[in-house]
Amino acid sequence: MRRIGLLLFALLLFLGAAGRDAFDRWVAATELPVLVTETSVEVLDREGRLLRGFTVGDGRWRLAARPGQVDPIYPSMLIGYEDKRFYRHHGVDWLAMLRAAGQALRNGRVISGGSTLSMQVARLLEDGTTGQMAGKLRQFRLALALETRLSKQEILAIYYDRAPFGGNLEGVRAATLAYFGKEPRRLTPAEAALLVAIPQAPNSRRPDRNNENATKARDRVLARMVRAGVIDAETAHAARTTPVPDIRRNFPAFAPHLAERLRAEQPLRALHPTTLDRDLQATLETLAAQAARGAGEHLSAAIVVADHRTGEMLASVGSAGYLAEAREGWIDMTRALRSPGSTLKPLVYGLAFDAGLAHPETLIEDRPVAFGRYAPVNFDGQYRGTVRLREALQLSLNIPVVSLTEAIGPARLVSRLRRAGVEPVIPSDTPGLAVALGGVGVTLEDLIRLYGTLARGGLSMPLHEGDSPPQEARRVLSEEASWQVGHILAGIPPPRHAARLPLAFKTGTSYGHRDAWAIGFDGRHVAGVWIGRPDGTAVPGAFGGALAAPVLFQVFSRIAPRTEPFSPPPPSVLMASNAELPLPLRKFRPRNAVFRAEADAPKLAFPPDGAEIEARDGLLLKVRDGTPPFTWLANGAPVILRTRERESVLDLPGAGFLDLSVIDSEGRAARASVEIH
Repeated sequence: MRRIGLLLFALLLFLGAAGRDAFDRWVAATELPVLVTETSVEVLDREGRLLRGFTVGDGRWRLAARPGQVDPIYPSMLIGYEDKRFYRHHGVDWLAMLRAAGQALRNGRVISGGSTLSMQVARLLEDGTTGQMAGKLRQFRLALALETRLSKQEILAIYYDRAPFGGNLEGVRAATLAYFGKEPRRLTPAEAALLVAIPQAPNSRRPDRNNENATKARDRVLARMVRAGVIDAETAHAARTTPVPDIRRNFPAFAPHLAERLRAEQPLRALHPTTLDRDLQATLETLAAQAARGAGEHLSAAIVVADHRTGEMLASVGSAGYLAEAREGWIDMTRALRSPGSTLKPLVYGLAFDAGLAHPETLIEDRPVAFGRYAPVNFDGQYRGTVRLREALQLSLNIPVVSLTEAIGPARLVSRLRRAGVEPVIPSDTPGLAVALGGVGVTLEDLIRLYGTLARGGLSMPLHEGDSPPQEARRVLSEEASWQVGHILAGIPPPRHAARLPLAFKTGTSYGHRDAWAIGFDGRHVAGVWIGRPDGTAVPGAFGGALAAPVLFQVFSRIAPRTEPFSPPPPSVLMASNAELPLPLRKFRPRNAVFRAEADAPKLAFPPDGAEIEARDGLLLKVRDGTPPFTWLANGAPVILRTRERESVLDLPGAGFLDLSVIDSEGRAARASVEIH
């Protein structure tokens, strides 16, 4: 008998092992659904905060959340309420199922369920039902299979992303943003309990529609958490006194134009980090809407702010309201081609300073003049006679800047625009003098790059808003010329009733009053404002100084910290009155006067104009003809004074473009522009 008993016991063990092996094979053969959950595309600000989210393909909000991004009180309550043996079972809690079955037999109805979180995840992955036996069996099998393939944290992560919270909300992040207006990193016990309660009956417990049901369900969760020891009675009492939210908030939708563009450029990317500041973006979107309402019924407004030290875009407001149909708010006016009006004038002056053609204290004529068949006039139709260049720029006079443009050449102006990262669109193949007055197409982002270049001492500012590395900076103007231009712009009076901020700025109005501009910078930030009609219709009476400039000052009043627009002048800047300037710089002479040289006038023997030169220890300078002593200027700054030698050596600050001038004792000059490698 003993032997028979041993044989029977061995047979039972064999059958049990065989059954277990068969069961394991059955679980291992389970065909799993797709485990990768499609989640909403997100555009984030510089601190990782949500700027804009997009629904998934079926119109649901499903934002990815990982266990480390969720307040620990939520999983503690979730597991304590739904599946207290979650970390001990392997997908199916057989004890809980036996308990639920026994309660149902004793009471004649279902008292509690035996579904585990793993089984709930199985149902969420397949959108299955729990009422049908086949569906329940499939959940058993899939839950067991999930436990063999995934860790407990990975299973929780799927629940965090897929749990239903009413309407088109799925996942804990979508729920906290919609109901609490915040991320799930910090939750109160009342909030966590509500998040546990809603998925059990998401439609009947939606707090925005069935607030009473949601409140009762939350309180039941709190009561059970006290019994389970997750929270104490005092905490539960305080949580029950907290009202359940009765509204559903809108999801963040900041910087909509930029967000749409980033998603279109990289459609397969789930997260789009940006350099934007969400708080500043929200403030300036409100400001743009207010400015447009005050300007006119069909007008829009655009604002861009950047940190010119790094080139990082901090705010990008493409319109006065993305959904403002009458204002064509869907058009991104930060990238729309428009005429810049007078906003390119500072670059013209900087190039003239670099070429040794002029100085801020140089006198220039503001009188009627014709350049061939082109006869520019000032915006107000008046003429000031002889003025200093400083005043000509501050008053935004047209005739002086066209005279300077003729001297430096419009092609060179366009070339330096491109070097600054601006992509000008010119009506004809050959740029004309009208470029200086806005006869070219640029964008608001282009002007931010240009004025960022002035703020950076003449180095281009590669503007960027994402995580791609910025382009290398290039020398556009000398540090001296940039400082001189900035110093002039800082002397422009602020608009009426505007705060007196340390700001270098320039306004512009395009031909026909179609565009009103104001661009400026301080020691850290560069900002620009555009106001007009997106369809290009004229806006009678619209001026950059009246419309855009007050908004620009409001923009800077909302930026922190504010700093002075520039540091003290570089040591090589020539600080002198008009009477103290070298004779050729005292009064600007037109192009034909500058280049119609006398036979014995000085001539640059070396280097020749347009040359590219390899130089390490210094640059050899040679002048022939002319009357000594000679004065040499580099990028508009005197570098060798009153030398009688016809050969000199110039110490070089580094590689880049260099504008050389030599002036003899009679004030006659010769010039060349070279590139040093």
